[in-house]
Amino acid sequence: MIHWVFLPVLLPLIGGLLQLVLRHKGLSFQRTLGLCLTSALVILGIKMLLLAQTGETFVYHLGNWPAPFGIVLVLDRLSAMMLMLTSLIACAALAYASARRVDEKGSHFHVLFQLQLFGLNGAFLTGDIFNLFVFFEVLLLASYGLVLHGSGKKRTRAGLHYVIVNLLGSTLYLFAVGALYGAVGTLNIADMAYKVSVAPAERSGLIAAAGLLLLVVFCLKAAMFPLYLWLPRAYANTSAPVAALFAIMTKVGLYAIIRVHGTVFGDQAGNLASLHMPWILAGGLITILLAAMGVMAARGLSEQVAYLVLTSVATILIAVGLNRPDALAAGLFYLLHSTFLAAAFFLLADMIKDARGNAADSFETIVQPQCSKWLGLGFFFAAVAMAGLPPLSGFLGKLMILDSALKHSWGWTVLGIVLTASLLVLAAMVRSGSFLFYRPTQLPVEENPQTGKSPKIAPLLIMGSLLAVSPLLVLFAGKATTYTSKTATQLQQVSEYIEDVLESQVKGGTESQK
Repeated sequence: MIHWVFLPVLLPLIGGLLQLVLRHKGLSFQRTLGLCLTSALVILGIKMLLLAQTGETFVYHLGNWPAPFGIVLVLDRLSAMMLMLTSLIACAALAYASARRVDEKGSHFHVLFQLQLFGLNGAFLTGDIFNLFVFFEVLLLASYGLVLHGSGKKRTRAGLHYVIVNLLGSTLYLFAVGALYGAVGTLNIADMAYKVSVAPAERSGLIAAAGLLLLVVFCLKAAMFPLYLWLPRAYANTSAPVAALFAIMTKVGLYAIIRVHGTVFGDQAGNLASLHMPWILAGGLITILLAAMGVMAARGLSEQVAYLVLTSVATILIAVGLNRPDALAAGLFYLLHSTFLAAAFFLLADMIKDARGNAADSFETIVQPQCSKWLGLGFFFAAVAMAGLPPLSGFLGKLMILDSALKHSWGWTVLGIVLTASLLVLAAMVRSGSFLFYRPTQLPVEENPQTGKSPKIAPLLIMGSLLAVSPLLVLFAGKATTYTSKTATQLQQVSEYIEDVLESQVKGGTESQK
C-alpha cells in the first residue's frame, strides 16, 4: 500500500512525457489525456488523504536507500492535504483552459501543465531540502513557459521579471543549502532537525544565518514583504487558467516554511527554536497592509485579484507566525478557503473581461455587460468570501486566527492590522463591483465600446464549482477543522517525525511505515 505514495509524483511525470510524444495527435487528444490524468490525480489525492487520516507517517525509500543517505518521500496529514488541494485546482484549471481553448494560443501547454504538477507534488512529498530545490526548479521551469503562454507585450515583461526574481531566489537557495550542509553534514529534513538539536554552540551562528537565508528564499516563493512585487504583475497578466493554477504556487513557499523551518527549528532546537517566527509574523503584518492598499489601488479586476492572493498569503503567514497549534490549524483552514476562492476569482475575472469587450476588466463604466446577472452574482459571492464576511468560510478562518492571536503578546496589534486590512479590501471590492456592474453608462449602446461575448455554460459551471467550496467548508466546518487541528498537532510533534523518517525499517524492498 505504501507504493501509493510515489504515484502522485510518477503520474504527472509520465503524463508530461506522453503529452510531448503524442502531441502530433492534436489538441483534442491532448485535452482528453490531460483531463484523464488530472482526474486520476484527484483519485490519488483522495487515497492519500485516506492514508494520512490514520495519523501515521508513511515513508517511501527510493532505490531502497535508507534515510538519511537516500531520497525519501514522506506522506503525512499536511502533504496529503496539499496533494488533494493541488489536484482539485489543477482539474478545474485544465477543464477551464480546454473549454475556453486557451491551449490554442501557444505550444506545449499540456506538457508544461503536467510538468508543473510533477514539480508541485514532488515539493509536497520530498523529505530532504536538496530535492525540494530540484522540484522547485522543475515547477519553476514549467511555470516560466505557462506564464508566457499566449505571448503579448505585458505578459512578456511580467514574465521576464518573474523569471529573474526566481533565478535569484534559486541562487540564494543553493548558498543556504550549502551552508547548512557544511554546518550539520546532512540534507535530510528529519536528520537535519536532529543534528541541529545536538549541534555545538560554536556552530549556532552559522546554522542561524543559513536558516534565515533559506527563509528569505521561501518568503520570496510565498511573496512576503519585501519580496512580493513580482506576484501581482505576473499573476494579473498571464492567462486565467494558469493564474488559477498559480493560486497554489505561493502555497509552496508557505508549505516549505512550515515543513522545513517548523521541523528543523522546532522546540527541540534549543537556542535556535522558533528562530524564524518573529520574522514571519512581522513580515505577514506588513504584507497584509500593503496588499490591501494594492487591492484598493488596482486598475483592473485581474490585478485586484492578484493583490487579494497576497492578502490571503499574508493572513496565513500571520497564523504561522503566532506559533500556536490553534493558530496554525486556523491558518491551514484559511489556506484551503483562499486557494479555491483565488482560483475561482481569476476565472471569473477572465469571463468578465470577455463580456465587457474593449473595456476588458478595467474599472470603467459601460453599458451592462452581457450575462451580467450571473457574472454579478459570482462577483458578489467571491467578493464576500475573499473579504472575510459572514457567513462564508473566509469569515470563519479569520475569526479562528484572530481568536488565537488574542492569546499572543502581539494580539491587539494583529487584531488591529488584520481588521484594518479587511476593511480596506471590503471598501475596494464594493467600489469594483459598483464600476463593473452597478453604475452603467448612459451612452447609447451604439456609442459604447463594448463588443463582448456572453460566457458559455461550461466555464460558468467550472468557476461556480470552485466558489461552492466556500459554503461547503462552512457546512462541513467540524470535519475540516478537526483535520486541520490534527494536522497542526502532528506538525508540532517534531520528535515523532524525526523518528518516523530515520528509524523506519525497510519492508518489501522499497517501502516503510511507522
